[in-house]
Amino acid sequence: MIIFPDPRLTSPEGLVAVGGPMTAEALVAAYEKGIFPWPQPGLPWLWFSPEQRGVIDFADQQFSRSVMRAVKDWEEAEISVNRAFTQVMEECRRQARKGQAGTWILPEMISAYTGLYQQGKALSLEVWKEGILVGGIYGVLSHCPRGAYFSAESMFHLETGASKCALYQLIQELKGRGFEWMDVQMVTNLVEMFGGKYISRDEFLGRLGI
Repeated sequence: MIIFPDPRLTSPEGLVAVGGPMTAEALVAAYEKGIFPWPQPGLPWLWFSPEQRGVIDFADQQFSRSVMRAVKDWEEAEISVNRAFTQVMEECRRQARKGQAGTWILPEMISAYTGLYQQGKALSLEVWKEGILVGGIYGVLSHCPRGAYFSAESMFHLETGASKCALYQLIQELKGRGFEWMDVQMVTNLVEMFGGKYISRDEFLGRLGI
C-alpha cells in the first residue's frame, strides 16, 4: 500500500515527496490527495502539491471569440472519448513546447497512466480529421471525500485550433458527467482563454474534502 504525506506539508516549491514507484497504484494514491508527479532529469520521481493550483470552473463560463471560432472551424471533426488514450499520451510526449528542451512524459509514465486508463481512472478525448488524430487531451479521474474530480495532464495539436477544440469538447464531456470544475495544475495562455485561474492550495484541497 502506497501512502503519501499530508499535501499541505511541502517545500516552498510545493514538493511533497521524492522517490517511490511510478505505477498506477502510486498515481491513484497521489491524486486522491491532490498530488501529481512532475519529474526532473536525473532525479527520482518528484511529487508536488503547489501553493497555487490552476482550475477551470464551468459555472457561467464565457468562451473567447478565438475559442468559439476554433470550435466552429472544427465542427466537422470527429470527436471521441477513450478511443486512443496511449496514442494521445505519445503525441503529447512528442509535442514541441516553447522553452522546453525535452518532455516530462517519460516511458514509465505512459505505462502507469495507461494502467489507470485500463482501470477506468483516466480519460482521453481525441480530435480526428479524415481518420488522423490531430489533437487530444488526457487526464486522471480521481475519487476523493467530496466526490470525483478530473485533473488534466497534457494536450497536443498537429493543426491550428485542434487544441482549443479538444479542451472545449472535454469540458462539455465533463459537464455531461456532472462535473462543475476541473484541475489544470497550471494556467497557460490557452487555459486562460477558457477561464482558467489560480486558487490557493487550501481552497483546492478543500474542494476535494481533504
